Amino acid sequence: MTNTTYDTQTDQSVKKLRRSSSDKMIAGVCGGWARLLGVDAAILRILLVATTILGVGVPVLIYAASWILMPEDED
Repeated sequence: MTNTTYDTQTDQSVKKLRRSSSDKMIAGVCGGWARLLGVDAAILRILLVATTILGVGVPVLIYAASWILMPEDED
């Protein structure tokens, strides 16, 4: 029996949260989150608008903080 070790780092793709440079309306925040979660960006945009209307603007502050803190994609 041979003793082999496998590097699990090469087998797994690491997903990073970054603002999308290709799928963006304003800053690419929803596009980046959509890529990370594997959903359509339009769904996240609709949810953002709905929660902004129902949540008295708090999601807008979260979006602005994400815009500032999330690095932009290099693609």
